[in-house]
Formats: sequence, C-alpha cells, structure tokens
Amino acid sequence: MTSGATTAPAVLDVPPATDLAVMTIGVLAVSTSGPLIAATAAPALAIAFWRNGFATAVLAPLVLVRHRAEVASLSRREWRLAVVAGLLLALHFATWVISLRLTSVASATALVTAQPIWVALLARRTGAHIPARAWAGMAVAVVGVGVLTGVDLSTSARALGGDVLALVGGGAAAGYMVAGGAVRRHVSTTTYTAVCYATTAVLLLLCCLAARQSLGGYSGDTWMRLVALTIGAQFLGHSLFNRVLRTTSPTVVSLAILFEVPGASLLAAAFLNQRPSWLAIPGLVLLLAGVGVVITAPGRSTEASLPVE
Repeated sequence: MTSGATTAPAVLDVPPATDLAVMTIGVLAVSTSGPLIAATAAPALAIAFWRNGFATAVLAPLVLVRHRAEVASLSRREWRLAVVAGLLLALHFATWVISLRLTSVASATALVTAQPIWVALLARRTGAHIPARAWAGMAVAVVGVGVLTGVDLSTSARALGGDVLALVGGGAAAGYMVAGGAVRRHVSTTTYTAVCYATTAVLLLLCCLAARQSLGGYSGDTWMRLVALTIGAQFLGHSLFNRVLRTTSPTVVSLAILFEVPGASLLAAAFLNQRPSWLAIPGLVLLLAGVGVVITAPGRSTEASLPVE
C-alpha cells in the first residue's frame, strides 16, 4: 500500500531539522556531479544513462521484494506524475550533461541551479502565493550564484549553446522537483525513485541508441567515475532530495540545491583547474543573503498540488 498522505508543505516554511541535515548531505553529494562528469571519458548521454541505469538496477529488486503491494496500489495519477518526473529528469540530464562539454562547469552549474525561480513560477501558476520579498530574495540568490562562479559571458556559439542547454536543464529539473513533490505526499521514496529512475534510464537509453553513442568499452577509471556518480550524486544527492520532498516544499529544496554551486566550483578548481572568479566571496554572501530573505519572508501558504489532469 502507498504510505499515508500528508498535507502539502508550505511554500516557504523552514524545513524540519532532520530535512536540513539530509539536504546538507545531498548538497555535498551533488556538488561532485559536475566535476566528475567533466572528467569522465564517456559520451555525455551515456554518462546520464549509466548513472540512472545503475540506480535502477539497485532499486528495482528492492521494490519487487519489499514494495510490491505499494506498486500495485499506485493510482493512475501517481503513475503519471512519477513517469512525467522521470521524463523531465531525463531532459534535465540530457541537456545539462551536454552543456558541461560546451561551457565551464561553473557556468553550467550556475545556470542549471536557477531552478528555484522555475519552481516558484510553477507553484505560482498552480495557485500558491509567494510574497514579493521572496521573489526578491530568490533573485538576489541567483545573482549571487552568477557572481560566485563568474558565469561565462563568452559570445562564442559553443559557450552560448552550453548556457542555453543549462537553462533548459534547470527548467526541466524544476518540473521534476514539483512533480516529485506531488507524488511523495502519497508514495514512499523507494518506490517513487525506482519508477522515476527507470523511466529516465529507458528514455536516455533510447537517446543513446538514436545518437549511436557508445555504451561500453570504457577504461576502468571511467567505470569507477560512473559508479561514483551513481553512489554520490544519484543516491546521496537526488534520492535524498526526493526523500525530503514529503515534508519540505520543492521551492525550499531547490533553494538548498543552490549551494551545490560553491561546492562544484571548488572541486572544479581543485581537480580541473577551472578557477572561480575573484568575486566568489561576495557572490557567496549574496547567495546566503538571498536565501535568508526568502525563508524569512512573511506569509506562509500551502504549495499547490499539480492538477489531476
């Protein structure tokens, strides 16, 4: 059976202490994603496929053994939202992983983590009220991310193409977060992530086959990096964020993910020699200030559910 339904978390409520701890681990884990992907000698879409394929291979037997009754009891709406989340996650991975090959890790990460704005727009569209102060705070936080990383302002077609793909990836990630938040009010983390990751893996596999990207023949180091991506960014990152969506709103979770940027930038500087701008410190101050403004904004309202149809 599906787990008991919960009341939708308020859009801007400060998360429970447990969720804060879990999100901290998640941020540290996803911070490894950009640098690892950039350093992995495999086709971009293949990287995205394998991290989801490995995760599905781990989760599927667990779901079949321990959550079979829950899977059987999922409603059509829950199936639909979980599959839509998987489709959006596939789009997020496909666009963002490719963007990392066209622009810098810092710029790609900064642009893709503009997703709090997208999440807030989706919440507003479905009826949630978000105070003007919160919008201002999100704008400050996103500007802080740009300042922190020194977003690539190059006008080369290659860099601009990477930036556009990263923005699309951020929008897709926002939709994935909102759909996941709706599913998680009724469905366990394990069942939801299994359905979502399996959908993502199948779609990315089809993309790899269509693009004739090599799915094997890699070096041992490449396979180790793919496993590291699965354990870190996938399980300790995405899966933990999926866990807290039951009690923390997608808007707040997306704000927390902004802190992936300084982590990814530091790792890229240490291992890939991609140095962040000298404006990193004031950028981090802006990021912290913006998030602080958002979570202290007056007026709490319930995060609106996605419509059934």
